[in-house]
Amino acid sequence: MGISITSVLIATVIVCGTGIVIGILLSIAGEKFAVEIDEKEVSVRECLPGSNCGGCGYPGCDGLAAAIAKGEAPVNSCPVGGKTAAAAIGNIMGVNVEDSVKMAAYVKCAGTCDKAKDNYEYVGPKDCKLAMNNPGGGAKSCTYGCTGYGNCKKVCPFDAIDIVDGVAVVNPDKCKACGKCITECPRHLIELVPADAAACHVRCNSRDKGIEVKKACDAGCIGCSLCARNCPSEAVTVENNLAHIDQEKCTHCGICKDKCPVKIIW
Repeated sequence: MGISITSVLIATVIVCGTGIVIGILLSIAGEKFAVEIDEKEVSVRECLPGSNCGGCGYPGCDGLAAAIAKGEAPVNSCPVGGKTAAAAIGNIMGVNVEDSVKMAAYVKCAGTCDKAKDNYEYVGPKDCKLAMNNPGGGAKSCTYGCTGYGNCKKVCPFDAIDIVDGVAVVNPDKCKACGKCITECPRHLIELVPADAAACHVRCNSRDKGIEVKKACDAGCIGCSLCARNCPSEAVTVENNLAHIDQEKCTHCGICKDKCPVKIIW
């Protein structure tokens, strides 16, 4: 039985009519449920580098852009974009950008292969977290020091970390202070410090008493307090057998470096 032209035309009209109705309904729904675009947020997002490192504390660059546009985050929140991004965002938001100190990650360990002693030879996956599951928390006698297997290096998106003689070392010129290495280090050895080359830092993380430190490593803080007693700005304190420098008080005079008997302040 043949199909009449009339039937074809009716079917065509029905299909076209249905398409038109659906199109109208979608258009109405699009206008009703449309998300209002914040032009400032879009402009701010264009100024951000797109690294999505999370160093700002927000879920990626989109999250930070939204927070800045709403006034919930300062314009210089992006550690990767630095002063350039901050200045551009400041112009968009109509605010002055305060000068900020460039920060960089710093590994608090100087226990290189010739300094740190081993309890045994480790054979296993070259992974800091897995190695710590072994007896003594790993092969090194010091249970506070860098294992040297480079988990921090693996997560650094800027190639700012190298493993040198068994210890992670950060290149401050490449470091963008995103904080990924800080989160990744299972021994919490890494912190953000001023990238100023003249700044003083204690390159040790051991809380053991001096005699135990010397047994484990030739480059550890022995908690003697000479640095603290001689600091003219009271920037150095010793707690739990470990010296710490308050960077806000430190004047970079270098006296603590000179007084340290084990030369662990750099």
